[in-house]
Amino acid sequence: MNILKSNLLLLLLLLLSPISCSILHSSADLADSYDFIIVGAGPGGSALSNRLSENPSFSVLLIEAGGANNDSLTINVPLLCTKLTPNTQWDWNYTTTPQNHLNNRVLPFPRGIGLGGTSAVNCLVYTRGSKQNIDKWAELTNDSSWGWDSMLPYFKKSEKFNFPVDKHNITNQFNPLFHGFDGYIGVSVPGASRSIDSRIINTTQLLPSQFPFTVDMNTGDQLGVGWVQALIDKGVRSSSVAYLSPSVLARPNLDVLLQTQVSRVLPSSSGNTFTTVEFSNHNNSLQTLTASKELILSAGSIGTPSILLHSGIGNATTLSSLGIPPLLNLPSVGQNLTDHIGVSTTYLVNSTHTYDTVLRNTSLSTHLLHQWLTTKTGINVDTSENHLAFLRLPSNSPVLSSFGDPAAGNETAHFEFLFQNGLSQLTPSGNYLNIPIGNVSPKSSGSVTINSTNPFSSPLINPNLLSSPVDIHILRHAILTSREFINSPAWSRYILQDLTNASSVSELDEFIRANAVSFFHPVSTASMSPYGVTEWGVVDPDLRVKGAKGLRIVDASVAPSLPAAHTSAAVYAIAEHAADIIKSAYHTK
Repeated sequence: MNILKSNLLLLLLLLLSPISCSILHSSADLADSYDFIIVGAGPGGSALSNRLSENPSFSVLLIEAGGANNDSLTINVPLLCTKLTPNTQWDWNYTTTPQNHLNNRVLPFPRGIGLGGTSAVNCLVYTRGSKQNIDKWAELTNDSSWGWDSMLPYFKKSEKFNFPVDKHNITNQFNPLFHGFDGYIGVSVPGASRSIDSRIINTTQLLPSQFPFTVDMNTGDQLGVGWVQALIDKGVRSSSVAYLSPSVLARPNLDVLLQTQVSRVLPSSSGNTFTTVEFSNHNNSLQTLTASKELILSAGSIGTPSILLHSGIGNATTLSSLGIPPLLNLPSVGQNLTDHIGVSTTYLVNSTHTYDTVLRNTSLSTHLLHQWLTTKTGINVDTSENHLAFLRLPSNSPVLSSFGDPAAGNETAHFEFLFQNGLSQLTPSGNYLNIPIGNVSPKSSGSVTINSTNPFSSPLINPNLLSSPVDIHILRHAILTSREFINSPAWSRYILQDLTNASSVSELDEFIRANAVSFFHPVSTASMSPYGVTEWGVVDPDLRVKGAKGLRIVDASVAPSLPAAHTSAAVYAIAEHAADIIKSAYHTK
């Protein structure tokens, strides 16, 4: 066993792609000036730095608070995604404020740190949301360029769809007309079968009106049950680091500075021009650098509003009370935080072919990891589920008549559930089916605020989960619907026991409040709003901060509403669109 572990370590060192040595670790190596300075190397910042540096006349600096993360087996192996957060070296390790509607629990709130940002630590599910979701952006911004028809080319531009490693026929698992094949971000369908796959598909055949099968949830028509598409490239996680390939990093006009945390953006001159960034490299003394064209925040839905608030950009009254001189009064900064909420249900099953068996067997798990390292095959090539469902409450639901419909439209999901073939080692014996269930059209919203003048202190994150009564109704209905799914004849003699142990309304609500968590898809804390609107919003549709010059935001925080989807895909599309907006502003392509 020791020899095998040594061989695994050697293979790891040989096979994990190194990050180019042109990446900078010391601010002493920076150029005197850059045209564009981008803060944050997650999906927004990595994609944008790539696209802007395509123009050799633009000089670009990308600043990242964390490290390269290029030596992590845990990051690269898709099935190990659940080990990446919380409380790890790859996580900012944030927590929420006590959640009033979740028994005052303080929840972990994972956000990735290092190259790739949260795209390096998420569970890789690639979903775009419904056409109605994206068209809602166009409606809220009064700008058609943010609608589905205009954004679909950007979704496709970011994508490099690749066929699964087991080379099975995927004719009925995706629609090639809606996918890109020449982008940077790998997307694929599962490359290893699981024992519950046939039961899931059979259920859609037995109950097609309630659980219709859908070939591809990323066509804009998302409703139904189908195969997961995941951010995987030939069996390996594909994060936004894919935009920073060795050939991209070799560009002489692109620098990437690691281990550097940005504290504030500063006015560079009169007239609310904010092109100077203040930062600390390796926790040393503060330094500043000014962009000759633009400073772009891509620090995410938590990091971006925190930087703005510490810079004096936000609610002027609140900032003054903290002793921060207000420079730009934008009350929406940090507000409207919207996030998915979910809870996992677990069933004891009549099977030995679940992942629980692997978790309990060190020799088997080591063998499967060796298989992944040497051949990029086996169960480790996929994320934690092969199928998911996006579904709605019935149109005659009293919940909708009482509270209104929180979804973007009648073809947009209210909830999702995913099917995990035993993922958490609950007991020393037994085999399990896990079904995480999420409310993907929540009405609740919260905030990101600060209570200190120290820009390196953690912000106060309050997603305010379940603050709107409709949200718990949706989750309760979703749990009952998932039970109907596994009560179909396709699961006959398979389910032995429901460990949720809740059936009445009060029991289900108690279970939800005691166990629900964020699904970690926060958006809208620096939301777009129409040009000329000052009552709400932080950026205009061209992503310029309202009332400021030289400052834009390109990350999930600008989304004016939360899609019924895992949000990585949307941020890549936002970044691709942003790159064209910025290039157009300087009359380049």
